[in-house]
Amino acid sequence: MGYPQDLLSNRSIIQHGKFALITPEGLVKNVIPGFENCDITILGSPKLGASFVDYIVTMHKGGMNTQGFGYEGVETFVYCLEGQIKASTDSESFNLTEGGYLYCPPGEKMYLENLADGDSRCFLYKQKYRPLEGHKPYIVSGNTNDIEGQIYDDMENVNLKDLLPTDDLGFDMNFHILTFDPAACHPFIETHVQEHGAYLLSGEGMYNLDNKWIPVKKGDYIYMGPYCLQACYAVGREKLSYVYSKDCNRDAVL
Repeated sequence: MGYPQDLLSNRSIIQHGKFALITPEGLVKNVIPGFENCDITILGSPKLGASFVDYIVTMHKGGMNTQGFGYEGVETFVYCLEGQIKASTDSESFNLTEGGYLYCPPGEKMYLENLADGDSRCFLYKQKYRPLEGHKPYIVSGNTNDIEGQIYDDMENVNLKDLLPTDDLGFDMNFHILTFDPAACHPFIETHVQEHGAYLLSGEGMYNLDNKWIPVKKGDYIYMGPYCLQACYAVGREKLSYVYSKDCNRDAVL
């Protein structure tokens, strides 16, 4: 990267346990055993206050994880941002292009391999699974381009896509894509016990985090902790879109 050409600056904001905005210009590479020929950065993690771990991964030509990602009691999810990735379990394999994803239930390892001639990029997630008697999750794969979105809270300029089943109590979390037309917004400022890790896929916006309005754009990562006030406006000429996780289907623990 070399010598800086200007004063050192960064848009990132870190409020441990509350919220965080992590921007691309400040990312550093982490060494994660099992990932070969990959640039990988840990984004959200318990050290930030999250109950999960999010990563951004650039898989160079020949990049892979043959050791397997995930372990007993931990569920995993991968979303392909660009390129072509082979995502496999011990029994199945899936060819993921942009918008493709794979969810693996606890105990089912995920194996990743870059099939592109150049780089492929993905958003990666893991979380401890909370079992529920009589219910179990299962492998789910698909592509968001094949999912018909739904109108969000009676607002036709906001679109929601659910990536995992919403009517199966075996799943204790879900991934969604929320897309705002220019000038669209949330219907109100939300306050809830669930937390999110969100990666911005396109556009620009003003995001309310803990009642602070913060500019965000494509490539940014946002962590929203439990009860963090949150809402956004889309600004500019492009749609604002992000993929995000949300815990669900479980009672609060005493």
